[in-house]
Amino acid sequence: MGVLAENGVFMPLHKDVIDSCDSFSCGETDLDEFFHSDCLTYEQNLFGKSYCFVNAIDRQDIICAFTVANASIFTKRLMNARKKKVGQLVHKSKRDMIYPAVLIGRLGISTKYHRMGIGTELMDFIKAWFTDTGNKTGCRYLVVDAYNSEIPLNYYQRNGFEFMFSTEDQEREYRSLESDDKLNTRLMYFDLIRVVVK
Repeated sequence: MGVLAENGVFMPLHKDVIDSCDSFSCGETDLDEFFHSDCLTYEQNLFGKSYCFVNAIDRQDIICAFTVANASIFTKRLMNARKKKVGQLVHKSKRDMIYPAVLIGRLGISTKYHRMGIGTELMDFIKAWFTDTGNKTGCRYLVVDAYNSEIPLNYYQRNGFEFMFSTEDQEREYRSLESDDKLNTRLMYFDLIRVVVK
């Protein structure tokens, strides 16, 4: 068992939780600002919903937080090789369609809990949450637009995510960017059927 399973309490990240908890920091200014205030605006505008795990003993201590939103993978916009790769476990009658997905918009672990395996535990929770029989909607994939730097990319790859595009040039073309434009993020995906068939 991990920290979240033993000591975490799962809940929506509402204003009262933010106001009553100690300042949450995952060490990334952009993410910290998002979870301190922007997540509330996202929810009000129906762009995403944020959740967190707080410490069961110290309810003012947020262990980790994440935001999810509805998304889709539009296979018709993918190159043939990527279309086959993404849909390799999809039944042939459903290939080349729009695949239902959930976007993990933001994800952060408190700096107090770094290097304790919480990132993987949280991702396992999210995967199980969207494959649970009580889930309200069909969701075949998890997708993320991960920061294009070593730590986040390695994190998602360790947790089974693959790049939507095999090269940054292909992704630039998909995003209609110039060839010398820097990619700040990389699109990645995880096929949830891999969890269901285990």
